[in-house]
Amino acid sequence: MLRLAAVLVTPSMGKAAPPGVDPGEFLLALAEDTYEIVAGLELVEPVILAAGVDGLDDLAWPGTRVIPISDSPGPAEAFAALEPYGEEAVVISGDAPDLPPLLIGKLFRELGRAPIALCPSEGGGAVAMAARLPFPQWATAGLDEPDIVARLRGQAPGRRMVATGPGWHRLRAPADVARLDPGLEGWDNTRALLSA
Repeated sequence: MLRLAAVLVTPSMGKAAPPGVDPGEFLLALAEDTYEIVAGLELVEPVILAAGVDGLDDLAWPGTRVIPISDSPGPAEAFAALEPYGEEAVVISGDAPDLPPLLIGKLFRELGRAPIALCPSEGGGAVAMAARLPFPQWATAGLDEPDIVARLRGQAPGRRMVATGPGWHRLRAPADVARLDPGLEGWDNTRALLSA
């Protein structure tokens, strides 16, 4: 089974830059760190979904697809862009530079019992959404939907069609930078930018 792990990068992700840090550089650092997480996964093909952000080809390893999509895509558009390339996919928000890879693996495992699986985000929304392809037409809630789990379960035509794994955090505002754990491996580009 071909599995895809796609990092969704949107222009709004630069808004979390703390004072004194260039939002454009911050966005690219977040995107690169999140991409490095998925690029290091075994048995998964990494992809970047570029939602109105340029320069992401430079972050990717050779052979990685960088797929342009609209600036604020819904889940149907994001997963439709991936459909020609795999049977299951997870879309990860590009503002989660320290996401443990194990949480992505748990989402793929949850797809064995449900067509959609979520990694909820602290403060609402989701860090990542996994789905069997083609993406279910009934699902319209995106990663930034405040109560995405309840919304998707309300949209689902049956019980147990939306699974959840452990939650994590995203960097959506300057104060969220405090959530990054200096003792946690990874997020090297974000770390270097913040310490410069």
